[in-house]
Amino acid sequence: MGGFWDFIAWMFWIFVFVAYLMVIFSIIGDLFRDDKLNGWLKAVWILFLIFVPFLTALVYLIARGNGMQKRSIAQAQELRSAQDAYIRQTAGSGASAADDIAKAKTLLDSGAITQAEFDHLKAKALAV
Repeated sequence: MGGFWDFIAWMFWIFVFVAYLMVIFSIIGDLFRDDKLNGWLKAVWILFLIFVPFLTALVYLIARGNGMQKRSIAQAQELRSAQDAYIRQTAGSGASAADDIAKAKTLLDSGAITQAEFDHLKAKALAV
């Protein structure tokens, strides 16, 4: 019976330790993300996190939690906009190739270019 409860106790303490590490790494990440805080204050926060970790984490979350949330949201929005720009850029190159092929097909249908020229333009558009 003691083996089962020992296992549960170990699982609980492992959970608490992992949660503690996540809080510490979140605080450290937020410290380095904050442009308004100078290097000396960042160093002081880090020193307090090393020597008085629980109290410092609690004080940091209370004192700077709102700003921490705003910086996290701003970073997520920047990453999202960069991802959207990359997707538009990538999709734009595909749409451009489709547009080029459609224009070449229109020229082929009107008789302005030959089938060989159409094949060449199509291969060129698909190669990009």
